[in-house]
Amino acid sequence: MLNAEVKEGDILPPTIHKLMKGYNKYLRPFFDNGPVTVGMSLDIASIDTISEINMDYTATIFLRQRWTDERLVFEGNKSLSLDGRLVELLWVPDTFIVDSKKSFLHDITVENRLIRIFPNGTVLYALRITTTVACNMDLTKYPMDKQTCTLQLESWGYNINDVMFYWTRGNESVSGLDTLQLAQYTVEDHYTSVSEAVYETGNYPKLVFHFELRRSILYFILETYVPSSLLVVLSWVSFWISLSSVPARICIGVTTVLTMTTLMMGARTSLPNANCFIKAIDVYLGICFSFIFGALIEYAVAHFCSLSHLDAHMLMYGHHMHDLDDEMNGIITTISNHNRAKRRKEAAAATAAAVTPGPASLELTVSPSSPSGSEPKPEASPPKRTHWCLTALATVRKVLSALYCCRVENPHHIDNYSRVTFPLSFVMVNLLYWTYYLYF
Repeated sequence: MLNAEVKEGDILPPTIHKLMKGYNKYLRPFFDNGPVTVGMSLDIASIDTISEINMDYTATIFLRQRWTDERLVFEGNKSLSLDGRLVELLWVPDTFIVDSKKSFLHDITVENRLIRIFPNGTVLYALRITTTVACNMDLTKYPMDKQTCTLQLESWGYNINDVMFYWTRGNESVSGLDTLQLAQYTVEDHYTSVSEAVYETGNYPKLVFHFELRRSILYFILETYVPSSLLVVLSWVSFWISLSSVPARICIGVTTVLTMTTLMMGARTSLPNANCFIKAIDVYLGICFSFIFGALIEYAVAHFCSLSHLDAHMLMYGHHMHDLDDEMNGIITTISNHNRAKRRKEAAAATAAAVTPGPASLELTVSPSSPSGSEPKPEASPPKRTHWCLTALATVRKVLSALYCCRVENPHHIDNYSRVTFPLSFVMVNLLYWTYYLYF
């Protein structure tokens, strides 16, 4: 049997055993001679998911760190590649991802670590990590938005007096983004920066990797914009259907409204339920819903006007028949009065021929109070009208004239006007919408 208590010198090779002799992993390099500089580089293996609901992204990265430890200098011209489990014997930077929600180190089949020591004491330490990092998103222009996410690396316990971070090759320190194929995004730009994180306990080194993502709009055009626009066009079909076809026009109007409502609810399922953003897609769906609802209201107005117009025609016909009846009654009354007067004249002529009056009966009696035989009538005084009464009458006259101008002579003209005004208005609104959200 092998002895369970194996000395450290028997496990480690002579070179490593010599380096580890007197090595204290709890003390950083250059402990009394200024800060240790740590160079970093990243290789983005994949960006698995980008979630608007949680406002984060999940990526798998290869993190490489380089620093120089004067205690690990050895003779030779070849580097030493060690088992990753030997990292427990060395000092390593306490680097962490600032906005990480959850992260893990891959351990199949062993922990994915790499340790390499160069003769001049440089240490290369590489890790394979999958991390979910928060990304604050502005969804005002969704789905025509562009998001800028970051990956921030800081030192947990060593401040800038102990450790300094830097990118090994500047903006070229991060690779892998050019070959990534994302579902809804394209990587437009990426760059690196160096800064300091200021906390109550001091200033700490900080490296930031920025990358800009632009959303691909083609999916949303085919999934949302085209169906909603076609629903608006479908609602215009009712303008070519007769006003008397009430079931057909009501069916088209209600069906398009309900379908548009379902489309609006489906578009919100992939977004945060509680956010204060009025998104571009919400604006467009609201515009389409307004046009569809307006087409339904247009039919209600046109149908009401047609009923009112029909009632007015019936009323005019009734007045006309009443006038004809009055005219016929007047003619009959005139004829009967004429016959009655003729008979009276004939009777009076016969009476006058039978009785001849004397000269005394021809004397005129004149009233003493009226020498001329007639009493003059007093002149009628014109009615007095106040100024406010004239103003009120003038206002009422203007209102009545305005209402008369708005009166629809033919309700079918409403559909004729709507066939032109609705499409033109929709085209104009679309031009303003796309111009604003694409160029401003």
